[in-house]
Amino acid sequence: MYEFQRLPILEFTTNRSNILKLVRAYTGLLVLVSAIIGLDQWTKWLVRENIPFMGIWVPEGFEWIAPYARIVHWYNTGAAFGMFQGYGWIFTSLAFVVAGMIIYYYPRTDPQDWWLRLAMGMQMSGALGNVIDRLTLDWKVTDFISVGDFPVWNVADASISVGVVILLIGVWWKESREKRQISEHEAGQDSAEDQHVVEQTDEYAI
Repeated sequence: MYEFQRLPILEFTTNRSNILKLVRAYTGLLVLVSAIIGLDQWTKWLVRENIPFMGIWVPEGFEWIAPYARIVHWYNTGAAFGMFQGYGWIFTSLAFVVAGMIIYYYPRTDPQDWWLRLAMGMQMSGALGNVIDRLTLDWKVTDFISVGDFPVWNVADASISVGVVILLIGVWWKESREKRQISEHEAGQDSAEDQHVVEQTDEYAI
């Protein structure tokens, strides 16, 4: 199970050096979240401004791709990928809870576990990206990426999904590495004990 670090710098303080440490601890998260939310909101704005509701757009000359992938103007009032329609207020509340937890735990993660920080940042970005829509568009989230018969989604949805995948793969990789290190350590101890027994046997034989 992942263990988070204890950071005394997160305690309330007016010490300038501690405040600077705190700012640096969140810099990576702030940059990532700002970039993804910016891309998410910009693409949604382009769709709302240029494609009528329920309209479809494909690049000129690529009309043949429309049955497989296209840009549409759609919205949902539920979770990512159009699930649980009508419960936007619940997912808005959950998004704030998730964001709060990530803000709390992000600086407590080991900087070497970059994959965990990346996953946390992507999930926070996606959650807040859709929250912005709900709070400004009467609880509606703009979706526009349509592939095959899969539910329509957006950049925020993709960020959440990719973040979850990175988290699962990262946890699996870290646990596998730790188990391998433990096995190698135990094997080394067994080898040392066997060598000690052999040396004692040789001494008795002499």
